[in-house]
Amino acid sequence: MEVSDPDAIVNVEGLSITYRTVYGNLQALNTVDLKIKRGESVAIVGESGSGKSTLGLAIVKLLAPNAYYTKGRLLLDGRDITKLSNRQVSLLRGSTAFMIFQDPLNTLNPVKRVDVQMLEAIRSRLKQKGETFNEEAAYQEAIDKLKDVRMPDADSIIRRYPHQLSGGQIQRVVIAMGLLMKPKLMIADEPTSALDVTVQAQVLDLMRELQQEFHMSIIFITHDINVAHSISDRMVVMYAGEVSEASPADVLVKKALHPYSQALIASIPTTSKKEGQLNAIAGSPPDMISPPKGCRFHPRCPFVMDICSRESPRTVTKDESDVRCYLYG
Repeated sequence: MEVSDPDAIVNVEGLSITYRTVYGNLQALNTVDLKIKRGESVAIVGESGSGKSTLGLAIVKLLAPNAYYTKGRLLLDGRDITKLSNRQVSLLRGSTAFMIFQDPLNTLNPVKRVDVQMLEAIRSRLKQKGETFNEEAAYQEAIDKLKDVRMPDADSIIRRYPHQLSGGQIQRVVIAMGLLMKPKLMIADEPTSALDVTVQAQVLDLMRELQQEFHMSIIFITHDINVAHSISDRMVVMYAGEVSEASPADVLVKKALHPYSQALIASIPTTSKKEGQLNAIAGSPPDMISPPKGCRFHPRCPFVMDICSRESPRTVTKDESDVRCYLYG
């Protein structure tokens, strides 16, 4: 199947995803449209339950067994993965898209040394391409990749077990394993939230450098606007399973259009405690088993109009932003 946009590594077109639960069907994503260009860094932001992690998992088809694609298409490097078998998608994982999860320690096998796991990644890549595995060459490639992720003393690190490494070191090992697969897209789901602030900054700097060096696309999933702004070319704001706004990162931070985006930015703590109470977003996220009609943000919106509770707004383009709100037509 041809990619609808040849410059995009990911094309999400009208995608809806539902989870079956004992309480009813939960619509995690609702008609999501999104394109990620080749070599582009995109941050997906929103509160817990907004659907951002579901979107990341959907791209590599790692959704829970109770989830299913309701409608729409999701093209990864030109192939609609909603129509591929698990075996076919498994061949795309790693080589086309690699995912980094929130807790790095759970990503690695705790009873295997780092070198064993990195060599497994190389063996998998070569097997997919029908190439011969050479252990000596593979071992050197693994060490080189640890050096690429600025890992000091790579020769020593590679012989250790995961429990002998710090959180920051483990995250670098995971990133190195991803690079070994030579992916076109790296999806990072809250990869720095389990790290302290200093290590978090180092990992973010590293990901920026690697993205430019290897010309990968990056999807960075986070609830932190500051982190999103520092890592991305473009930011996508999600609310209740929908994309509410998408625009260049600098534009969104300086001039957010959607009331939800504005509220997220206003809630960011500043440097001075003397400025008073933090700005919180009124109300709570909706029940996704029975979401509100019309605009899903309208029960919490300070600019709500009558039409907001009746009909769902369409996405319109204003200046450099795509925004889903009746304030803009």
